[in-house]
Amino acid sequence: MDYAAALFPPFVMAAAFTWLIVTIIKSQGGANKYKEDAAVDAAFAARSTGNGENAPERSA
Repeated sequence: MDYAAALFPPFVMAAAFTWLIVTIIKSQGGANKYKEDAAVDAAFAARSTGNGENAPERSA
């Protein structure tokens, strides 16, 4: 019985870790993926043209 008590916590942690990884993988992408990609593309475009809100001021 001591073996079962010793092995129970690692098996529970392994199952919880597997559940966490599966949840993370399933949450990637989905319906909002294109909106997120569009937002990032717009931020990169604004940054490259110098119209970004956080664009540093250049003095020469």
